[in-house]
Amino acid sequence: MRPNKRWWLLVVLALLLSLFFAFDLERFLSLSTIKASQSDLQSWRAGQPLLAAVLFFVAYVTAAALSLPGAAVMTLAAGALFGLGWGALIVSFASTIGATLAFLASRWLLGCWVQSRFGERLAALNAGIAKDGGFYLFTLRLVPVLPFFVINLAMGVTALRTWTFYWVSQVGMLAGTLVYVNAGTQLARVESLSGVVSPGVLGSLALLGIFPIVAKKLTDIFQARKVYAHWPRPKSFDRNLVVIGGGSAGLVTAYIAAAIKAKVTLVEKHAMGGDCLNTGCVPSKALIRSAKFLSHVQRAREFGMRSAIADFDFREVMERVQRVIKEIEPHDSVERYTNLGVDVAQGSAQIISPWEVEITHLDGRRQRLTTRAIVIAAGARPFVPQIPGIDLVEVLTSDNVWNLRQLPERLVVLGGGPIGSELTQTFARLGSKVTQVEMAARILLREDPEVSDLVTARFHAEGINVLVEHKAERVEVLNGEKQLVATYRGEEIRIPFDSLLVAVGRVANLEGYGLKELGVTTGRTVEVNGYLQTNFPNIYAAGDVAGPYQFTHTAAHQAWYAAVNALFDPFKKFRADYRVIPWATFVEPEVARVGLNELEAKEKGVAYEVTIYGLDDLDRAIADNEAHGFVKVLTVPGKDRILGVTIAGAHAGDLLAEWVLAMKHGIGLNKILGTIHTYPTLAEANKYVAGNWKRAHAPRKLLAWVERFHAWRRT
Repeated sequence: MRPNKRWWLLVVLALLLSLFFAFDLERFLSLSTIKASQSDLQSWRAGQPLLAAVLFFVAYVTAAALSLPGAAVMTLAAGALFGLGWGALIVSFASTIGATLAFLASRWLLGCWVQSRFGERLAALNAGIAKDGGFYLFTLRLVPVLPFFVINLAMGVTALRTWTFYWVSQVGMLAGTLVYVNAGTQLARVESLSGVVSPGVLGSLALLGIFPIVAKKLTDIFQARKVYAHWPRPKSFDRNLVVIGGGSAGLVTAYIAAAIKAKVTLVEKHAMGGDCLNTGCVPSKALIRSAKFLSHVQRAREFGMRSAIADFDFREVMERVQRVIKEIEPHDSVERYTNLGVDVAQGSAQIISPWEVEITHLDGRRQRLTTRAIVIAAGARPFVPQIPGIDLVEVLTSDNVWNLRQLPERLVVLGGGPIGSELTQTFARLGSKVTQVEMAARILLREDPEVSDLVTARFHAEGINVLVEHKAERVEVLNGEKQLVATYRGEEIRIPFDSLLVAVGRVANLEGYGLKELGVTTGRTVEVNGYLQTNFPNIYAAGDVAGPYQFTHTAAHQAWYAAVNALFDPFKKFRADYRVIPWATFVEPEVARVGLNELEAKEKGVAYEVTIYGLDDLDRAIADNEAHGFVKVLTVPGKDRILGVTIAGAHAGDLLAEWVLAMKHGIGLNKILGTIHTYPTLAEANKYVAGNWKRAHAPRKLLAWVERFHAWRRT
C-alpha cells in the first residue's frame, strides 16, 4: 500500500475513534452498564450459547484491535457470562488476536515511517528486540503498569517478529486474564475495577513480571557456568586484567586500566604500537606526504612558477618514513607505559584457561598469570588471496612494502579499496608506472559513485591505469617477465609488472594464542556481543580482531568499553556505541565520511534529502588551486538533523571533525549556519552547505508576505 493510502486509513481509524467517544459509546463498556444488564445477558447466553460466544469473541477482538477502552470490563463480563473456564479461554484468544491485529496495524501504518526517520537512533533497540524481544514483551505483559494497547502499538514499530508477539502475548496475558475472569464470576460483588485485584494480587503480578528478567539472568549464569565447567576458577588473581596485543586497542585498554589503578599486564610479541605505528597509518601518511610534495612540484605552473625540479632518491624517501616512525615511537613505548603503571611483557601470550595466561618472554622465560579478565587486541594482517601462481613472485602488502629501497618501475596494485588506492597514487607520484586492478565496477566501492568518479578522474590525470571489472585469475612468469592474468568481460588481459602489491582486505589474527583450544567463538573475527564480551563473559575483544570497523580510532573507541566493562562487570557495563564513526581515505582529492552516505541510506531504506556545496565555488579552495570536490550532507526530509556527511576535496579529513561533533551532540544545520567560520578557510564549506540547505527550505509564503510588508513601507 502506498504511503498516501496508509495516511487515509489512519485518518479513517482516527475518525472512527472520534465517533466512538463523540456518541459516548464507551458507556456500553462500563462496569455499571454490564452489571445492570447482567441478568438479561445471562438469559441471552443461556438461550443461544454458541452464538453468544462467537459474538462476544468478535466484539472483544474488535475492541482490542481498535485499542478501545473497556477491555477490563469485557473480561469481567466474560467471567459473568461464560464462567472461569470458557471465559478465560475466549478472552485469552480474543485478546491475543486483537492485540496482534493492533500490532500489525501499527507496523503497517507507522512502522516504515518510524524506522526510516529514527532508524539510526533505534539501531540499539532493534538489536535488543531481535535478541531478547520475547523477554521484554513477556515482562510488559505480566506487569500491569503500561496499558496493553500502548504495548501493542509500540511493539508494532519495532522489528519484533509477529509470531513471537502472538505467542508471548498469549502466555504473558494469561495470568491477568484469569484474575479478571475469576472476578467476573462474582460480578455482583465487584464495585469498581480497582477492587478487582488486591494489593497482594498486584504484587504477585509484579513478581511474575520480574520473572523474565530473573530468568534471563539465571540463563546467563547457567550458560556461563556451562562455558566455565571444565576450567577451575582461581581463589585469587595476580592481575585485574591481561591485555593481549600492543596496538591501538591494547594500548588504550591498558592505559585506562592503569589510570583507574587496576593491576594490568600488556603482552606484545612484535613491536609496540601495532600496525598503525609500524606498518599502517604512520608510515603510509609519511610516504603520502613526500609523494604529495612531488605532485606540487609537478604542478608548479599552476602556482605561477615557470618550473620546479625535485631531485630525490627513493631510498632516502623510505628512510624518512622510518625516521617518522622512530620519532613517534616513544608515544607507544614500553618505557612510557611502564611509567603509566602498566606491566609490559614483551613476548607471546597463550590463553591457558579463562583466568590464566602464559607469557613466553623474548628471553625464553615463561610466566603464568591468573587474571579476572582478558582483553584480546591481537589486530589483523593483510589478506593474500590464493591466486594460482602468486607464490612465484614476492608479494608486497601494507606490512612489508616499507622494506622497499628500490622503486618498482612497473607496479600492479591489486585492490581498489582505501589502502590500495592510497598506495596506488603514492607510488605513481614517486615515479612508478602503476596499474590498479579492481574486480568491482569502480574503486572505493563503499563510497558514493560520484566520489569514485572524482578520484578515478584524478588517477587518470596523473597517469595511473585504473582497470575495474578485472578479476585476477593467475600470476605467470614467462621468459623472466612477471604477468598478472585477469579477465575482463570474458576476455583475458595480461598485465606485466615488476612488483605486485596486494591490498584486497585484512583478516583478523585468530590463531597462535589459544582461542581455538579454549573454545572462544570466532568467525571472520572474534565474535563479541554489544559489550565486547566473547562467549566467555570475562574475555573481551577490541580493535581489528573484533571488528566491525578496522580503523585505529575505532579500536581506541572500543578499548574504552572493553576496559571499563572488563574491570567493572557485573556491577556496571556499557554497550559500545557505533552511531558516529568517521573515516577518511588519504588519496587526493581526500575523501572523508561520517554517518550514512546515499548508498547506505538506500540499502537501509532510510528517507533522506541531499544538500551539496561544490568546493569549486569556495574562495580559499580557488586561492589554493584546490577548487574541486564537494561537501554532501544527508538530512531527515524537511528537517536539519544530519544523517551523514561525505566530503571529497583538500583536507577533507580535517573538515569532517565539525560534522562528527554535530552528529554526536545533535547539532543541526541551522546551528552550523549560525556559527562564525574564519574567512578565508576551507572550513567555510561546512557553513555554505548549511546555507544551501536553508535556501532550499526557505519559507516561501512568509517571504512573500515580508516582500509585501517592505513594499508597503516604501509607500
